[in-house]
Amino acid sequence: MMKVKVYNQDGAEVGSVELNAEIFGIEPNEAVVHQYIVNYQARQRQGTVQTKTRKEVSGGGKKPWKQKGTGRARAGTIRSPLWRGGGIVFGPHPRSYGTRFPKQMKRLAIHSILSDKAKTNAIKIVDQISLAEVKTKSLAGILGKLDVVGKKCLILDEGLNHNLELSCRNLAKAEYRRAALMNGYEALHSDVLVITKAGLAKVQEVFA
Repeated sequence: MMKVKVYNQDGAEVGSVELNAEIFGIEPNEAVVHQYIVNYQARQRQGTVQTKTRKEVSGGGKKPWKQKGTGRARAGTIRSPLWRGGGIVFGPHPRSYGTRFPKQMKRLAIHSILSDKAKTNAIKIVDQISLAEVKTKSLAGILGKLDVVGKKCLILDEGLNHNLELSCRNLAKAEYRRAALMNGYEALHSDVLVITKAGLAKVQEVFA
């Protein structure tokens, strides 16, 4: 177990909490993290591009001209890929770019990312983040007191915090996620993780 400080919304230290060493204290596996990120980005591709083959383009129900006697090359249909407006040979079709990624490897990648954040002191634990109303200025003030202004931060809370989620939308470098739905890509590309105590408990429950 490793201990980290706990702060309140005013940036004052109010205690400490222990991090699960199996999640936050392992030796990061860079190779697995790389595979995880490549797979994650591949799965984000829409893969909806579509071209028509010769059987899908319209027209071409009869021969453009007779087989013999015209002096021109034989042509069976105007839908031939050789013709302008004809079908496309080996063109792209809707597909998924994702590949199979074992759950054990995904868990190891996330543990590696979280362990690296803990090792570099890039995790801030807050007792809670409570906003009375949806107000970006209020959240920016809290982040300023936590000394994370100007840093790309990912805020994790246990449940759906509606006011927090909406207050994040106009902050260019702040993102909000429910702790159980966190993904390693967002965690890796953030400078600091701001996690509530309830969010930390959920992370250690879900990703253990």
